[in-house]
Amino acid sequence: MNTIGRIFRLTTWGESHGKAIGCVVDGCPSNLELNREDIQEELDRRRPGQSELTTQRQEEDQVEILSGVFEGKTLGTPISMLIWNKDVDSSKYLALKDTPRPGSADFTWKSKFGHVDWRGAGRASARETACRVAGGAIAKKLLRKFNIEVIAYTKEIAGITARENIDVSMMGIKDLIESNPVRCIDSEKAREMEEIILKAKKDGDSVGGIIEAVVLNVTPGIGEPVYNKLSADLAFAIMSIPSVKGVEIGTGFEITKMKGSLANDPFVLKDGKVKTLTNNSGGILGGISNGMPIVLRVAIKPTSSIGIRQKTVDLEKMKETSIKIEGRHDPCIVPRAVPVVEAMIALVLADHGIISGVIPRKL
Repeated sequence: MNTIGRIFRLTTWGESHGKAIGCVVDGCPSNLELNREDIQEELDRRRPGQSELTTQRQEEDQVEILSGVFEGKTLGTPISMLIWNKDVDSSKYLALKDTPRPGSADFTWKSKFGHVDWRGAGRASARETACRVAGGAIAKKLLRKFNIEVIAYTKEIAGITARENIDVSMMGIKDLIESNPVRCIDSEKAREMEEIILKAKKDGDSVGGIIEAVVLNVTPGIGEPVYNKLSADLAFAIMSIPSVKGVEIGTGFEITKMKGSLANDPFVLKDGKVKTLTNNSGGILGGISNGMPIVLRVAIKPTSSIGIRQKTVDLEKMKETSIKIEGRHDPCIVPRAVPVVEAMIALVLADHGIISGVIPRKL
């Protein structure tokens, strides 16, 4: 499937080293103020070559809106967007086309499809996530009309963890996150994270980490009670991001160590509204939002393409061999994955918001 969503839907297309990549957003309400800069701002956060911590592939990722927007507003019709691939070098992948890279999707895609685009991992590449960010930018703009804000940041890299006592609702929090190349909410820990990424890069290796996301000002009642729970759809969307190996909501796996008397979030009245004293549930109960901030964490594995020799199999000759991967790769994908996580959360919330009637189909 190349489409996510039931009413607010995103379909992406294109391969990493093809001529272009793109997407179509369908189901966006009409009359939403939208321009190219709204989308470009988000793409600039994800694009490669931002610092020495990322791949040096130089893609400007300049988006073109082909349809669905007229006189600065959405029409309610499909919004089609195009991003040209300009800095493509497939030469390093020719030697790898019959030797799947450990940790990558090379073997599984070839097992499923037989004929694959082996250049830069084709459609399995994280290059595809630029389309998610483009679609997510529209979803974020829509959510802001209803005061819903999605904020993600780097929580941990290679075991180095940001402090817990930072208020994500404070003014200037986004500037703080964007002030360092790892997008860490803790500027002190950010420097340690940078050092460990650069060390891995020097060694030809890679590291992973954890992204934390918080959604503010979500009204109670968003989500479906059984098979399309808000929590389930969020997990589905985030697990579809390349390199993601786990998702936890609220207290997550740590809640298994708690007693029910501590795990439950007591209800209280605050300013005439029902709130909870704690937020172990992460803002979702029974698959439906309860009005508290939605909190989730995303586990990102170390980038699979590394410069250390690894064992693999030559599928053409059917014999064991080894490879050393060359080319341009992120020593840590976490910082560039932050806007991707935000995009997928926004897409799910926009879709559920419309389904729940919180967001009208015509603004």
